[in-house]
Amino acid sequence: MLKTLCDFLDNHNIRYLTMRHSPAITAQEVAEAAHIHGNEFAKTVIVNLDGKLVMAVLPASEKLDTELLATASQAKKAELANENEFKERFSDCEVGAMPPFGNLFDMDVYLEEGMTKNNKITFNAGNHTELIQMSMKDFQDILQPMVVRICKSYAE
Repeated sequence: MLKTLCDFLDNHNIRYLTMRHSPAITAQEVAEAAHIHGNEFAKTVIVNLDGKLVMAVLPASEKLDTELLATASQAKKAELANENEFKERFSDCEVGAMPPFGNLFDMDVYLEEGMTKNNKITFNAGNHTELIQMSMKDFQDILQPMVVRICKSYAE
């Protein structure tokens, strides 16, 4: 997956940094291992919105609020997808390490609005030992995610 992702970024002339770290599983553990603040490290959560799989991208330090996502997306129902619903779509990724590039997996992306205040975004590159860091502006430009409020801690 790392090669695919790097090729995609290279083909779009996007500057990025790759990093390796000791194995970690949770997004917060990865952020700590890489010495990145949890608010700047993005985790990708797969959600079933009215029967359609989408990616929710939020800080490692936060929890997805499915009610906020349902409201923001105008879905009747939003629930965390179970691994069996999406594992085949991410066959070259380790479970829980999917990069937030929905365009590579034919999925819409919903980005927590609060993350857009960060200059950079860092995320798993398909496994639990490699990361990619790039500018938030480039991330938004290339992905065109729906920028919405999906974490309660940011809600007003």
